[in-house]
Amino acid sequence: MIIKNAEVYTEEGKFEKRDIFIKDDKFVATAEEAFSDTANSQTIDGTGCYAIPGLIDIHFHGCVGHDFCDGTKEAIDAMARYEASVGVGVIVPATMTLAEDTLTQVCRAAKAYRECPLPSDQAELWGINMEGPFIAESKKGAQNPEFLRKPDVEMFERLNDASGGAVRLVDIAPETEGAMEFIRKEKDVTVLSLAHTATDYDTAMEAFANGASHVTHLYNAMNPYTHRAPGLVSAAADARAEVELICDGVHIHPSAVRTTFKIFGDDKIILISDSMMATGLEDGEYSLGGQPVKVRGNLATLHDGTIAGSATNLLDCMRTAVLEMNIPIESAVKCATVNPAKSVGLFDRYGSMTPGKVANVVLLKKDGLKTDRILLRGKEISC
Repeated sequence: MIIKNAEVYTEEGKFEKRDIFIKDDKFVATAEEAFSDTANSQTIDGTGCYAIPGLIDIHFHGCVGHDFCDGTKEAIDAMARYEASVGVGVIVPATMTLAEDTLTQVCRAAKAYRECPLPSDQAELWGINMEGPFIAESKKGAQNPEFLRKPDVEMFERLNDASGGAVRLVDIAPETEGAMEFIRKEKDVTVLSLAHTATDYDTAMEAFANGASHVTHLYNAMNPYTHRAPGLVSAAADARAEVELICDGVHIHPSAVRTTFKIFGDDKIILISDSMMATGLEDGEYSLGGQPVKVRGNLATLHDGTIAGSATNLLDCMRTAVLEMNIPIESAVKCATVNPAKSVGLFDRYGSMTPGKVANVVLLKKDGLKTDRILLRGKEISC
């Protein structure tokens, strides 16, 4: 396959008009490699389009009526199929704060799914983002306080074993008892992310010094930045940690998004959707982590008004960042492809259109960034 006439996103973070060559499920360097089997060759005209790598969402809970914590193959199938249809080629769905036996079932379901052949129209499940239960009650957000736990190395290792070693991120409130020991013990096993925390600046800096490197949905479920108590936001900037941003137009004001890009730069920001099961469906009553959620447009809330994830997929979040928040498209694409791939150890296979990597491509119309085509592992799928 060859894609011609598109503005192609390069590893240098720029758009250039060039051809994209694909052989089977991989990018290749030359037309000769792509067209070695001329009987099955295909040319796609990308005139008027940007060509970007398939997106990678490392923090979302569900979509199209399903939640990752359903712990079933049916749920993962439906979620992975929907995510692929909106340009997300790799997923790392998140758990909620639930009982250990429930989380164990989720981990086992993920392990079983990853051991099966990957359907041609589904995003690859790379692993698990473990958002609970090692968080602070004062900043629980939409997490269920009944199942909160102090950081527990043995519990984490049981869950990671059940997943086949697929837990890619673990959230932790650094002020909780045992947090620093947990971070030191597991920093080489998984990404340690500070989250749902009332930590002060000094405690956050200690956590980063001990091996934490990531911050979950920056600004949400943490103390705000102030000039005398700068907290986690300032500590993350000083430690050069990577930070997640939800650009759905609900969680963070556009000005705060622009300011975040000025402070952290587009090397350290990861766009996430934090989407819940209502994403891709109409407004209505849904659930998240066993708690009822009301969805109206992009806004998902618990009945007490607490924001409960988003109802927006990652591609729409990226569009919102560009079209409504004035983030340069080059930066937005980087934060939805390159940076998440690097964060969870995937950049050797995904995140750019370099020869040898998996051929996930999203063609977006330059006018309005509407989806034109999606290629998943070298094959066009419905979008």
